[in-house]
Amino acid sequence: MATRATGKYALAISDRSGQAFPYREMVKEWTGALVHRSEYEPKHPQLDPRNRGADGVALMNARPQNFTILSGGGGRATVDLTLPGAFAFNSNGMQPLDGAAENRKREAVINLGYVTIGIS
Repeated sequence: MATRATGKYALAISDRSGQAFPYREMVKEWTGALVHRSEYEPKHPQLDPRNRGADGVALMNARPQNFTILSGGGGRATVDLTLPGAFAFNSNGMQPLDGAAENRKREAVINLGYVTIGIS
């Protein structure tokens, strides 16, 4: 049976610095490079990130919102999805046909005694 030499007097060349060091003081890095123990750099933890589980997206006892064509009904929150809605412009482009009329739809007028507040 063959045996290997102990390397008691042998020298090895470092893959990092190219210097000769005693063979017994050489170590192998995670990259496969043979380096002296004074040049050894361990693998950084960020190179092997831990596996994290998925984010929780489901809720216990969830009550989804009912979307109906006409608003009102069912006792839950409902939304009017008929188009064009109060938010839509009736025009061919990005600009409304009558901007003042669109602003009047969204205006809140409140009478407080002698003061009238108009919010647009």
